[in-house]
Amino acid sequence: MTQLLSLSRAARLAGITRSELQKRIRHGQLTTFEGEISATDLLQIYPEVKLEQSGDLERVERIKANALPRSHQGEGTLPSAQVLIARLKSLNQSLVQKATALETAEAILAELNARLTTMAESADPNTAVCTREIQAWLAAERSQLVRRSTADNQARLFAKDTFLRIMAANVKLIPSGHDFFVEGTESILDASVRAGLKLAYGCSSVNCGTCKARVVSGEVYKTREHDYVLSGHEKELGYILTCSNTAVTDLVLEALESLSVDDLPQQEIRADVCKVERLGEDIIQLKLRTPRTQTLRFMAGQRAHLTLEDGASAELPIASCPCNGRNLHFLVRLLPGNRFSQTLFCDLRQGQTVTVTGPSGRFVLEEESPEPAVFVAFGDGIAPIKSLLEHAVSIDVIESFHLYWGVPKLEAQYQAQWCRAMRESLDNFAYAPLVDAQTADVLAVVASDRPEPDSSRYYVAGPEAQVRPFADGLARLGVSQGRLLVEALD
Repeated sequence: MTQLLSLSRAARLAGITRSELQKRIRHGQLTTFEGEISATDLLQIYPEVKLEQSGDLERVERIKANALPRSHQGEGTLPSAQVLIARLKSLNQSLVQKATALETAEAILAELNARLTTMAESADPNTAVCTREIQAWLAAERSQLVRRSTADNQARLFAKDTFLRIMAANVKLIPSGHDFFVEGTESILDASVRAGLKLAYGCSSVNCGTCKARVVSGEVYKTREHDYVLSGHEKELGYILTCSNTAVTDLVLEALESLSVDDLPQQEIRADVCKVERLGEDIIQLKLRTPRTQTLRFMAGQRAHLTLEDGASAELPIASCPCNGRNLHFLVRLLPGNRFSQTLFCDLRQGQTVTVTGPSGRFVLEEESPEPAVFVAFGDGIAPIKSLLEHAVSIDVIESFHLYWGVPKLEAQYQAQWCRAMRESLDNFAYAPLVDAQTADVLAVVASDRPEPDSSRYYVAGPEAQVRPFADGLARLGVSQGRLLVEALD
């Protein structure tokens, strides 16, 4: 029977990114069966399966790791002793079943050979010749199996898959079909957030029960006790709290997900100021950290309302990835007569409290679409674009990215280092800095780079006076309305 692999596991086994597989599928080079691909088809495209990851995958993982706080980096690399033992026991059971099946198959083949011998001895001469030919073929094939090198592709694939199942478990969610890996001893909830998915949760501290989900298949291990009490009936049905369990084996999990902005609850969180970083004469980056028990649930590209202790407030795009909802970044420009920005530049200090309310806005990523994505930022529109890009890399579905950032002067590219780091880390990422370029100039550059403009998706953010004419220009080039999202920041 052909072994089927999820896209995430297949990508890991081949040492490539998930978006590379998506590209192969779109171009008809790979066929999916209910969202999975066969191991045989994978080996035909990538015959050299190695245990080491490729450079592409390492670069993507590095970008993902940089989006996480230091306290989380590395803790999911190795399983705990308890989880490792549980995984090894589960793997042992699987190998015992495979060995038993193999022994049964060997016994059947031996019995078949014995019956063929009897048949050859008692049949007419013509039938006997045919029977002996079948016996000779069967013996040759069995001999070939014995002689086959353990380093052949199928064996390497099996070896790597076995190794990955010890190090990490794959979780598939129903009904959405999304899947992700649980590394080491991290909780199922933490792993889903890291993967850019939006499972339902409230406190993330084992008290509220909002993250309740049902285990359809597979085995979990409770990593910490929780105050929320599951009923006896819920336990019988297989319900767990994803915030306090890790995956021992591959799981199928029935769980609620937020699939649109309307599914996200309004939240109010008191966050601490971690850092106020000057990026230029009149621009700062505000870094906030929420309490450990309250992680802001939002979609990349959305906004949040910030209120300072003196009552000054503003609604700003979140400039960081939702895969790290405890660490929120905002880009704030100093505006004459604006009390909020004046306080941030002059009086706000590390350790002070900011009330975060939200999220709001519909400028979000089309996560299920693997087509190439074009991101266009005018001025401070880089803030929501940065969030979208980091999330896009985190979920690893989109085939390629192209960022255009138009600014009035070179000094205004205060995120140039981040842009260059993305370009250097990802082979499918292109960056075009555009200095002192008018809206028509930016449109001309994009049109020149995209000979088939309607084959990509476009995300455009910045002042309304620039993004609206740019969007109209894209429409004239043939870009359909469903492939264009615009965020006017005025």
